Amino acid sequence: MDLQKWIDKGYEIIVDFGPKVLAAIAIWIIGSWVIKSLIRGLRKTMDKRDYDESLKKFLLNLLGWILKIVLVIVVLGTVGIETTSFAAILAAVGLAVGLALQGSLANFAGGVLLMIFKPIKIGDFITAQGESGTVKNIEIFTTKLTTTDNKEIIIPNGSLSNGNIINFSTEDTRRVDITFGVGYDSDIKKTKDVINSVITPHELILKDPAPAINVSELADSSINFFTRVWVKKEDYWTVKFDLLEQTKEALDAAGIDIPYPHQVEIQKQG
Repeated sequence: MDLQKWIDKGYEIIVDFGPKVLAAIAIWIIGSWVIKSLIRGLRKTMDKRDYDESLKKFLLNLLGWILKIVLVIVVLGTVGIETTSFAAILAAVGLAVGLALQGSLANFAGGVLLMIFKPIKIGDFITAQGESGTVKNIEIFTTKLTTTDNKEIIIPNGSLSNGNIINFSTEDTRRVDITFGVGYDSDIKKTKDVINSVITPHELILKDPAPAINVSELADSSINFFTRVWVKKEDYWTVKFDLLEQTKEALDAAGIDIPYPHQVEIQKQG
């Protein structure tokens, strides 16, 4: 009698829960296959668009865990387990973690934006957040720069992505701007000819766009000549230093005075 009762009870459980369990198993199998297919498709898309490897792994893992959690909740709900409180607990935990890691999440979001839109890349020379240097590495939370004197600067990605970035490496050419000041007794045409005699033979200065030499200002103690030349980006500093040195020598050789501040000391005898 007791055995028959347990058999009937077991039969009722199988009838009640059997279809739900089978449905849950089917949902788990199909859902797992869908998640793997989706992750595989996203990985191929990211590979084609040349996403950063660290960003790619992080996003795929994060998406995989989120989808698996959703799948587990769906499976539990299919079996008949109440999932409302479970979802509420997950939401509360997510909110608490988010509030505790506001700064880190902002830097993470900034890193994602930098890696997706790529306003900078490794090897670019940039100015950002008041610092200048060559991009050494772009990580999830920070970007590392190497300065011209070989110092490492670490900038949080949140600040970097929300601020202004000057990228000197984006274009193939750059303009070198230098101002030369000469005395008021100097001949303007002669001064232009002397500066041009330095520019014209320089092999690294581009002919197009053409160099420009113009009187830019009649200052307090000098006539200022604004000089502009175009060069390949990798030749910028070489040309700038050459022009400064060679133009100074050429002006001296031509007898053209370069004024400098004078200090007059007056002594009063008592």
